[in-house]
Amino acid sequence: MKSYNQEKVWKKWGLTPAEYKKIKEDLKREPNAVELGMYSVMWSEHCSYKNSKPLLKLFPISAEWIIQGPGENAGIIDIGEDQVIVMKMESHNHPSAVEPFQGAATGIGGIVRDILAMGARPIALLDSLRFGSLDNPHTHYLLKGVVEGISFYGNCIGVPTVAGETYFSQSYQNNILVNVMCVGIARKDKIFRAKAQGEGNPVILVGARTGRDGIGGASFASEELDEDSDEDRPAVQIGDPFTKKLLIEACLELIETDYVVGLQDCGAAGLTSALGEMASRGDSGIEVELSEVPQREEGMNPYEVMLSESQERMIVVIKKGKEKEIKNIFDKWRLNFAIIGEVTSDQNFRIKDRGKVVAEIPAKSLTEGVPICFRKGKKPVYLEKINILNLKKLAEPKDFNQALLQLLSSPNIASKENIYEQYDHMIQTNTLIFPGDDAAILRIRGTKKAMALTTDGNGRYCYLDPFLGGKIAVAEAARNLSCKGALPRAVTDCLNFGNPEKEEIYWQLEEAIKGVSEACRVLETPVISGNVSLYNENKGEAIFPTPIIGMIGIVEDYHNICSLEFKNEGDLIILLGENKEELGGSEYLKVFHNLERGVPPQIDLIKEKAVQQVCREAINENLLSSAHDCSDGGLAVTLAECCITGGKGAKVALPEKIRNDALLFGETQSRIIISISPKNLSWLQEMVNKNKVSFQVLGQIEGDRLQIKGLINLKVEELEMAWKGDWVKNNA
Repeated sequence: MKSYNQEKVWKKWGLTPAEYKKIKEDLKREPNAVELGMYSVMWSEHCSYKNSKPLLKLFPISAEWIIQGPGENAGIIDIGEDQVIVMKMESHNHPSAVEPFQGAATGIGGIVRDILAMGARPIALLDSLRFGSLDNPHTHYLLKGVVEGISFYGNCIGVPTVAGETYFSQSYQNNILVNVMCVGIARKDKIFRAKAQGEGNPVILVGARTGRDGIGGASFASEELDEDSDEDRPAVQIGDPFTKKLLIEACLELIETDYVVGLQDCGAAGLTSALGEMASRGDSGIEVELSEVPQREEGMNPYEVMLSESQERMIVVIKKGKEKEIKNIFDKWRLNFAIIGEVTSDQNFRIKDRGKVVAEIPAKSLTEGVPICFRKGKKPVYLEKINILNLKKLAEPKDFNQALLQLLSSPNIASKENIYEQYDHMIQTNTLIFPGDDAAILRIRGTKKAMALTTDGNGRYCYLDPFLGGKIAVAEAARNLSCKGALPRAVTDCLNFGNPEKEEIYWQLEEAIKGVSEACRVLETPVISGNVSLYNENKGEAIFPTPIIGMIGIVEDYHNICSLEFKNEGDLIILLGENKEELGGSEYLKVFHNLERGVPPQIDLIKEKAVQQVCREAINENLLSSAHDCSDGGLAVTLAECCITGGKGAKVALPEKIRNDALLFGETQSRIIISISPKNLSWLQEMVNKNKVSFQVLGQIEGDRLQIKGLINLKVEELEMAWKGDWVKNNA
């Protein structure tokens, strides 16, 4: 290949002049087309994190209960009794934007493989979805396709989708977000890492055959979307959950043997990434023969085989001499089994096609050699204007009853049962608290323990103040878990931002990471895995900066958990925390005034931690009848949700002397609504005093109406109709 053609190719594949120069230095020659393709995907932002690595070092990543932090397929926490939990979150944004069903389905397939590669059985899925305005018909098409893709894949492989969130904003109109999380469980002595070691040990490809689908998917995910993105549909993989179910069971049986050295999934960048990373992590080399790779299409060339992202494939490195035993397992499950190469000691990744070397690259050059981008951010000019919010110029609603009903029917607050009812959340029979609550609860078999799971994030807050928004995302996730009685333990994240080459976008990314980091340190929830998704733009317009937090918490005794609904007539309704006059960035401000401005609610992380501590202690002492965190829509929406889900009314007084709309609909942080029997009030007061937490008896559960401060008086039935009304009917 002539040098001018080389230049044309590397530019087309997104490599910079400096990167191309570095490739030549590492190889000590010009790369050929296969090698250049391999570098283009491995050095893409999606695989290399070259723009975000310096910032990711800010995260706290360790604690005594953390076994594996960032750097592997997934993070691991120790839960005692020789068991561990494995967790990871990833994005599949661009594929889902051009092919919503397959994009979302294969997003689930990929995250499940990450958990499987650590030696764990996948036991739960969660999602975090962002779409454009529902006034746009294309949004309905995307929403339908994404939900069906998640439902189809998760239900078929027998892994329940137990929690999640869905939001709508014009910001995501042309670049939706599909973030998915998977959690697995494993024995502590059966944890695996993705490494290739032991000279002469066989390298085996198992699962589906390799086709031409998904070629260049990693590079596609590292570019902005535009009007030509539909032409990239071949970069979207095709999922086969039925093969995946067989692969899960076969790999779990394989793990029970003593023959496995390393296990890795074939995800982004396919064989290039899987084999290159295994060699690099093992400080070894790998030599493969492509003619041994099972292929489902005729005439595939080395470039296509190495960059294909065909789904349902795993790489296994086993001890030499155990090939027959391993083959028997995969034959039993009727899966392809092919010895495609072996581990070498020269630290080179060597690829042959019918005996001829078609690529040879130092493994660490491919996986660790990309030049890291050290960028500087710049605070966006737009903040000077939109952070200003003069409440005196905002008229309050004339009818607060209608205001609450309108807010309850907003798609961002209304019931999402039309989505989660499409998911099987009961399969594996571990689910104790179902979708629709603050967090899902799953029992841990063979113990009294349970895990609590949630996903959270608020792009609007981060648009207005990414540092504050990052802190709030972590705090709300932890609050959701604490409302169920779980102690927050660890975070997996997905950082969705625009083009980091733009100073203002990089500033958003840096500030959000700083905010997340600070909250994780204070709340003692290390970041143990995650994903960075950049270049979420369309025609130069970036999405709201949207860090999504996936969090896990542990309940020591699953008999001590709490749900959100009001249960008992006569129970006292209590606010933990305090109300403030804060409306910046609220859903109320958007719905009633069509404004996305101001400053998000302030947060004191020490007070937040104390509020959560009181809630957990009270639940663990069986003092509470219900607990629900106060977030989107504020206090009135929180009370309405407790009434609706429990079918009970409530009478509440609010003595604070602040604006009525801020009191009812402001989204002040560090607040939890609890209900409690009057006989338990004195015990609760002791806990509150010990932890120095603000505490206020608001009223009690009674009748069939929600009555608040003489401002709101509505039947629970009316509230439910608004909450489950047009949104459910139009999107069922």
